[in-house]
Amino acid sequence: MILKSLRIAGVTALSALIALNPIAASACTSFLLKAENGDAVVGRTMEFGLPLNSQLTIVPRNLAIKAVGPDGNAGTGLAYTTKYGVVGMNGLGLPDLVDGMNEKGLYAGLLFFPGLAEFQDVGPAEAANSIASYQLATYILTQFATIEDVKAGLPKIKVSRAPQAVFKGPIPIHVTVHDASGKSIVIEYIGGQLQITDNPTTVMTNAPSISWHLANLAQYANATGNPGASFSINGTTYQPWSSGTGMNGLPGDLSAATRFLRAAFLVANAPKTKDAAEAMGISWHFLNQFDIPPGAVRTAAGGRAGGGVAGYEITEWTSVSDLKNGLYQIRTYGDQQTRQVSLKSVDLDAKAIRFIPVDQKLGVLDVSK
Repeated sequence: MILKSLRIAGVTALSALIALNPIAASACTSFLLKAENGDAVVGRTMEFGLPLNSQLTIVPRNLAIKAVGPDGNAGTGLAYTTKYGVVGMNGLGLPDLVDGMNEKGLYAGLLFFPGLAEFQDVGPAEAANSIASYQLATYILTQFATIEDVKAGLPKIKVSRAPQAVFKGPIPIHVTVHDASGKSIVIEYIGGQLQITDNPTTVMTNAPSISWHLANLAQYANATGNPGASFSINGTTYQPWSSGTGMNGLPGDLSAATRFLRAAFLVANAPKTKDAAEAMGISWHFLNQFDIPPGAVRTAAGGRAGGGVAGYEITEWTSVSDLKNGLYQIRTYGDQQTRQVSLKSVDLDAKAIRFIPVDQKLGVLDVSK
């Protein structure tokens, strides 16, 4: 069952609110799997209509960073020094991560959150204690080691409405965060207020908010990986024709609400794994369920989805993070071969951020002979 005991009131009222304020969102999906030995693995997809041109990015420890201020200019925000080395993926050529993990096993991922994200009002006197929304993952990963650290430390800074040039305004995101113990939270700025929510499902997609997604789960508590039940009429028994009928009623579209349900179903029904290596293998197969091919999702110019550009939304890349062993793996749209960075093998005491291109194709292994 999907979180059979979960019963959160307010689904009807929230559904009405969403109906009155329809929200289109880019289709990122994230989850955590925990192995029997305690290892924690995070899987995530990155979708967008706007090409992100992401690179593998390694941020060293003891690096001085000057954040973007409320005016949108680099260097007018918070000045801080990185405590922990980090590996992840950036976007738009910026030195800021949209996904990654640090050497302590903390993971953070930005997911598009249009229509609801509203960051804090930061005046001139507070500018030096603020960062831009799209710098949240970098700040969290370089400053904190655990979920409890994040809860205690993040409220001490401000996240401003700093505009980003490509988006011509603040980038609307929320953040999913996991640590090596398997704990999960979601960070959202709604109505200018910071909200940190414990996430028992470990799953996150896009808008609506995490509270809505958790409430919505209760409506699908009957979904199961077991065979659908048979029933009898006047002494005749009718058996399901196919396996998978326990999922009847679980929607299959590509909206954020549906992807959350499907990811929660997979996580809740995942087979037991002995360690991170097995959990990583299953995570890649789970991520295949959320891969968006060209043509399935179209975006409109000026709309909320896909960065506001017209075109096709696709899965640009997927990542799997082994939080205990410091392994960060990615696959890209142009090449499904897995590439890996080990935090134990890279130089985390370097003097600058390192960027590794991933747009090259690694080729096909010909085994004809």
